[in-house]
Amino acid sequence: MGLQAGDLRNLVYDIFEIDSFKSKMGEDRDIVVLSFSVKSQEPAKDLMNFCEKGFPFVLDADVTSGEQQDGTYKVFVEMERGREIPQNIAEIVDGVKKLAHIEDLKFRYYKNFNSLPADEQNISETVPLDGEGYEIRVNETNMENYKNFFNKSYLDSVELLQDHLTFKKIYSDTLKFKVEGFGKHKDIHNKIDESFNVNSYPEVIFLTKYLGDYDISIYGDKYLIENAGYTLVLSK
Repeated sequence: MGLQAGDLRNLVYDIFEIDSFKSKMGEDRDIVVLSFSVKSQEPAKDLMNFCEKGFPFVLDADVTSGEQQDGTYKVFVEMERGREIPQNIAEIVDGVKKLAHIEDLKFRYYKNFNSLPADEQNISETVPLDGEGYEIRVNETNMENYKNFFNKSYLDSVELLQDHLTFKKIYSDTLKFKVEGFGKHKDIHNKIDESFNVNSYPEVIFLTKYLGDYDISIYGDKYLIENAGYTLVLSK
């Protein structure tokens, strides 16, 4: 018996990623990879089978063999990059929303800090439709990739699940924050309403030693981390 609407309720996370993982079917410039985060292995296999058998434009679907660092199982769905990609992704999104009973499914492009509602318009405006567009897009958004943003850190791992960022460092406690915003330095500072925290110096020193050589400041309960002209806003 096939999957029914609601069978994967509370088992699939409501933010998925596009082009964050490498394709196994071909060059990344030619293949679009969707990656869904699922809470356990069997539902992940169910979602994999649903995507692979339910959509003729899907080249391949796969699931990770074990639990990932963020505690999830990843389901990868690969499709040929082309003009029909926005429509194809929107079709998969509609199916996943029904299976998992998710009203507002969002996507994050290329490990971006920010997520967008997964409607056809946003997908069309964000996901490159050809190889040349893919290479331009990846180069333009290099620093928006959370892995790249922390490329000069002392961390052992950085994981972003939903809107929660987890830092892990050997022999140190794990730190967890919520992503509140990300963008160009000037744009972010224009939006900050909180006052500078004059008593934050000890915590800033601790975070600098933990994360690495970043410009860190605290405004109210917001943590601002800067790198290469971009600012990441976090809260606890």
